[in-house]
Amino acid sequence: MIRVLLVDDHAVVRVGLRLLLDTTPDLTTVGEAAGGHDAVRLSHDLRPDVVLMDLHLPDLDGVAATERIVCELPQVRVLALSTFDLEEHVVAALRAGAYGFVPKDVSPEELIEGIRIVHRGEATVAPRLLLGLIGTFVRPARPRTVVTPDELSVLSEREVQVLELIARGLSNAQIAEEVKLSVSTVKNRVSDLFAKLGVRDRAQAVIVAYEAGLVTPGGGRP
Repeated sequence: MIRVLLVDDHAVVRVGLRLLLDTTPDLTTVGEAAGGHDAVRLSHDLRPDVVLMDLHLPDLDGVAATERIVCELPQVRVLALSTFDLEEHVVAALRAGAYGFVPKDVSPEELIEGIRIVHRGEATVAPRLLLGLIGTFVRPARPRTVVTPDELSVLSEREVQVLELIARGLSNAQIAEEVKLSVSTVKNRVSDLFAKLGVRDRAQAVIVAYEAGLVTPGGGRP
């Protein structure tokens, strides 16, 4: 059971998150905080596995609270959650020690999976944000070619299409709607292409798509 502390200054948001987490078999909410100081205190008192941290709080902001929690309680992992998904907010949260960053408009499935990923000690950033970070902070885009790069030659034409949609930040349900397939079929396609590319998750798949020239930092085709 993954024990989660919810941190958000809006009570209605906390209620919704609690309902989502507590109806998921492997997740449970152990506490709630409306501000950064309470988040730090409750992290010490409750020792949650994951803190779901809103960045914009009325007292101690989420970045500062994250920094204190990961410094004082290194076994507690923080997943940042924010309405504002500007690159500087993502970078600030990650530099403070958060294991990941997800915008508040992600699907419930993506949020739950993000919590699980962080609990495993792995990093997660929403694909649409990751692509921008790669372009801004890793390296400028290299010249693109109009042919399918060698890196993607192991994929079928349909799998290349699915990879591009992943890199553009679409969920499995959105991809299914785009390519006119069932969600279960898309999940299988995603698993297959992960195996072929030797990547662990969507974040790594986005990096492959970027490096291969399939998408640009703006999220579109080269």
